[in-house]
Amino acid sequence: MTHLSAFMEKMRRAKLPPVVLETFAYYYDQVISGATGMISDHEIRPVPGTEIADAAALDRYTPAGRAVLGQAVQIVLNGGLGTSMGLTGPKSLLQVKDSKTFLQIIIEQAANANVGLAFMNSFNTDAQTRAAVRALAPQTPPRFFLQHKFPKILRDDFSPARWPEDPELEWNPPGHGEIYTALATSGLLADLLSEGLRYALIVNCDNLGATLDPALLGYFSSHGFPFMMEVAQRTPTDMKGGHLARHANGRLILREIAQCPETDLAAFQDIGYYRYFNVNSLWIDLQALFALVRDGRVIQLPMILNPKTLDPRNARSPAVYQVETAMGAAISLFEGATAVAVPDARFQPVKKCADLLARRSDCFIFNANGSLVPNPARRLGRIQVDLDPAFYTLIDDFEQRFAGGIPSLIACEALAIEGDVYFESGVVIRGRVRIHNPAPTPAVIPAASVIESDLTL
Repeated sequence: MTHLSAFMEKMRRAKLPPVVLETFAYYYDQVISGATGMISDHEIRPVPGTEIADAAALDRYTPAGRAVLGQAVQIVLNGGLGTSMGLTGPKSLLQVKDSKTFLQIIIEQAANANVGLAFMNSFNTDAQTRAAVRALAPQTPPRFFLQHKFPKILRDDFSPARWPEDPELEWNPPGHGEIYTALATSGLLADLLSEGLRYALIVNCDNLGATLDPALLGYFSSHGFPFMMEVAQRTPTDMKGGHLARHANGRLILREIAQCPETDLAAFQDIGYYRYFNVNSLWIDLQALFALVRDGRVIQLPMILNPKTLDPRNARSPAVYQVETAMGAAISLFEGATAVAVPDARFQPVKKCADLLARRSDCFIFNANGSLVPNPARRLGRIQVDLDPAFYTLIDDFEQRFAGGIPSLIACEALAIEGDVYFESGVVIRGRVRIHNPAPTPAVIPAASVIESDLTL
């Protein structure tokens, strides 16, 4: 039995635009017909390196990029709360380095590059983000537009989820693939085009390496690509990231791990077979996007059907489906879309406290343009940090254990901390180090300690 009419009425009461209702109806029809959104190996093939441009070899396009810089805008995904790190507010308000938040650094980066800036907020992050920007009072304020929401679907009968004690939990953000519809319905897409803006770089708020690079902009604009995905060579730590592939129809496609059948997981995680993963930084020709969404057309991205509990903090709450999409999946909608392989410096996300430790350390510095970049004095490549999840998963626990200051890691290749360990000021860690505290009580690394080998406390 279909409950589509109940969903439509619920969404109308929430004053969602008609195209959002039509989009949800499109996916709901797939759900009740048994579609899973899976993409099997027999439908796709790997993309060889000969088909992917190397960003390191594109410097000759810098003049072309600078010539069209006034036609470019950076759009930042700002819908997340960072709940995996124990945050309760927008992740963009987390302090990253030198007491500066993601939000502050992004605004300063855009101002130094003289690039327009827009944030896509969610219903969870909008008010706090706007208030934070008002407090920063930038000379050129960024624009904002709001991501829509989808109702959660009860798994037992496919009806709308109800949770009277907290009705907001009846809704979920529909994934960042909804950005294209949100740009259109907010009117921002039309505004940007009317102001002569044509090229957009779309990035995550927690990836400060993804700035609007003139060489990449020049390459993108000079070739007239409608869509370009930044990708990177997969490593063992990227086995679960969505990978690039070529569909049987000839177009590029993105497959997320949630779209991979269990029988194909071994191939999905074979980093030598599917060599490139999506770093979630996208370039898009706004004129091409306008042609795709004009007249309220539904953007039919591959569906990600995410099984959850209605209240994510209550495992006993009803089982639901969340319908979501990934913005990188739009690569399959554009004839002539392409991808470009980018270096580590453009992919520096902060997904957990281990990433935050690296960013706050001397492995990263602010350059002359105000961007947070890998420290050129470091000669060891990307640092590997593993923190005991029992003591370093939540931001409050992390801050307590490093209240004395972040250790110097510029000469550290890899750091693993096992057990409960607190750090005083001025600690220096070099080489490959494992710090282990097997005791049930906390241990303390004294101030000015120099650690160059494994240490059991």
